Amino acid sequence: MTRCLRRIAPLALVLCPLAAATPAAAQESAAEALFDRGLADMEAGKYETGCASIAESHRLEPKPGALFTLAICESRWGRVASAFTRFGDYLAQYEQMTPDQKSRQGERAKVARKERERLGPLVPELSLSLPPGAPAGTVVKRDGRVVDSALLSKGVPVEPGEHVVSTQAPGGPVWETRIQLAEGEKKRVELQVNGAPTAAPSGGISGRRAAAFVAGGVGVAGLVLGGVTGALTLGKKSVVEEHCGSAIGVSDETACDQTGIDASESASTTGLVSTIGFGVGLAGLGAAAVLFLTEPKQDEEAAGAASRRIRAGVLAAGPDGVVIGARGAW
Repeated sequence: MTRCLRRIAPLALVLCPLAAATPAAAQESAAEALFDRGLADMEAGKYETGCASIAESHRLEPKPGALFTLAICESRWGRVASAFTRFGDYLAQYEQMTPDQKSRQGERAKVARKERERLGPLVPELSLSLPPGAPAGTVVKRDGRVVDSALLSKGVPVEPGEHVVSTQAPGGPVWETRIQLAEGEKKRVELQVNGAPTAAPSGGISGRRAAAFVAGGVGVAGLVLGGVTGALTLGKKSVVEEHCGSAIGVSDETACDQTGIDASESASTTGLVSTIGFGVGLAGLGAAAVLFLTEPKQDEEAAGAASRRIRAGVLAAGPDGVVIGARGAW
């Protein structure tokens, strides 16, 4: 067994480095094939597939030449923001190169600087901000990607065209909008946030008090209706007196001319409505008072606030009008 291992060992020393190098060599070969395919598509004007292939090539084998070519492809495609950024990344790498490495880059650095100068004014900027009081943890997305909270309220380079922006509070529904940007346009947008469902606060309005407010509102409306129609009834009564009985030269006080008849019929209708309105109003205010006064007392902390009550009621009501009064202790 020892003799066999001794015979195998020299061969293993040769094969192991080859085996280790195989994945790297395969990756380099794949990156080269992707680059060639992407370059051909770019030259043919197929920028979407061409840029995608070159980007994948650069991911597999991040060489400065691939990065520069990717920037050229995106520039021709009209993706000015991406191209502007890629040229900047290439120049940052170029500054870290040795003199010998720089010489092998030819005119690329010069072209990258010129392209940056040309593209800079064309790059739109979009600043997104949340409204005051937005719930903590609200997620903002632009074109399906989450926007880092540190970038909110800051101008961020984006591509020209339409962008879909959304917000979502924790547990709440999604709010979405579409924003159009032209080349070089700088836009600030304050987003909206649809509220998330939250539990009612302990100090919030109770169901009984809400019902009291509703009943009180109905009562006030009924009294207003009764007062208005009551006033109309009184007006019609004076018309009847002027167009019936002795006022028109007849002994029968119930006899009226056409104007008197019309006024009498109208007075009957408005009088009925007034009576119903006052009835509904009094019933509503009465129900509101009962609901409010019989509301369960709050805890000791809220006892001071609960003791500050106002008692409202109708002091006088009738066809001639209504008087509402209030008394309370603070």
